[in-house]
Amino acid sequence: MKALVNTAPGRLELLDWPFPEPGPGMLRVKTAFCGICATDLEMIAGWPRTGFPSIPGHEWSGIIDAVGAGVDGSLVGCRCVAENILSTGGEVGFEVPGGYGEFLLAETANVYPLPPDFPLYLGALVEPLAVCLRAVDRLRIADFRKALVIGDGPIGLLILLLLQRAGVAEVAVVGGRPYRLALAQQLGAAPVLDYRDTDAIQGLSKVDYPNIIEASGSDQAMQTAFALAPHGGHVLVMGDYGPATAGFRWNDLLHREIELIGSNASAGAWQPAVRLAVSGELPLQRIATHRIPIQNYPAAFNLALDADAPALRVLLDWEI
Repeated sequence: MKALVNTAPGRLELLDWPFPEPGPGMLRVKTAFCGICATDLEMIAGWPRTGFPSIPGHEWSGIIDAVGAGVDGSLVGCRCVAENILSTGGEVGFEVPGGYGEFLLAETANVYPLPPDFPLYLGALVEPLAVCLRAVDRLRIADFRKALVIGDGPIGLLILLLLQRAGVAEVAVVGGRPYRLALAQQLGAAPVLDYRDTDAIQGLSKVDYPNIIEASGSDQAMQTAFALAPHGGHVLVMGDYGPATAGFRWNDLLHREIELIGSNASAGAWQPAVRLAVSGELPLQRIATHRIPIQNYPAAFNLALDADAPALRVLLDWEI
C-alpha cells in the first residue's frame, strides 16, 4: 500500500509500505479521508511520544476492507469511523499507523458505522467533534447568557457551534487568523476579536463571561482566560500547553470561586458525536474547507500551515 510516512523530524514521504493484516477482533479500513490536525504537525516536527518512521492520522473515515478472526464478515464494505484508543495499548495515528496510510487497522469494538448517504469527508470530523462534545459536557455550563471561546481553529469553532446548540445566547470568539475569524462571525459569534487588538481584548474585562473555553493552546491565552473569569465562572481548558506552568495566585482561585475544568480527548463521546454528525444539525461542511488528493500532500500541508490562507480543516483525500 501507499503511506505518507513521517521519516524524520519535519519530513514526510509518500512511500510503499507493508499491507496490514487484521488479527482477531480487528478489522482493516481503506482510508477515505484524514484531517491534518495541529497535533499531527507537532508529531511530524518531532516529539517524545512517537519515533520515526511513523504514520500519523487520527481524524479519519473509511470503508471496512477486511476482518480478522471472530469478526462479522458482513461488516466488509461498511463505511465507518472508529475510536482510536486500543484496548491492547497505543492509539491509531500515533503509536499505531493511522489515516495517513492507504489502509489502517482498527479495533472492531471501537467502530461506528456511517449511513451510505453520509459524506465520508465529513466523517473525518467525527473525532474532533467527539472531543468537543465531551468538553462541553464537562464544562457544565455555568450560565446560558454568554460564553467566550479563545481559539479560532476547528476545535474552537466546533465548540462555538455546540454552545449555540446548547442554548448559550451570545458566544464571543478570540483568534488570530482573518479567514477563521470571518467564518466565526458568519457562524454567529459576536463579538469576534483578533487577539492582537489589545484594546478590544482589554474591553472583554468589562463583560462577565461565566463560561470561558481556552482552545488555542497558548500559555498567554490561558492566563487571559483565568484573568477574565468572573466570580463563580467556569474555565474549560482544552489546549496543549507543553511545558508551560500556571502563574496565578491560588487565593485568586479560592476567593473568586473559579472552576478550572480540564478536558482531554474524546472518551465516551463517540456515539453521540456520530449521531450528531449524521443528523446534519451542524454545518460541518463549513469546518472541512479543503480536500486535497494524497499525491498533492505538500500543497495540503502548506495550506494547513499558512496563517493567512482561507482554510480551516484540510483533509487528505485517499478516494483515488
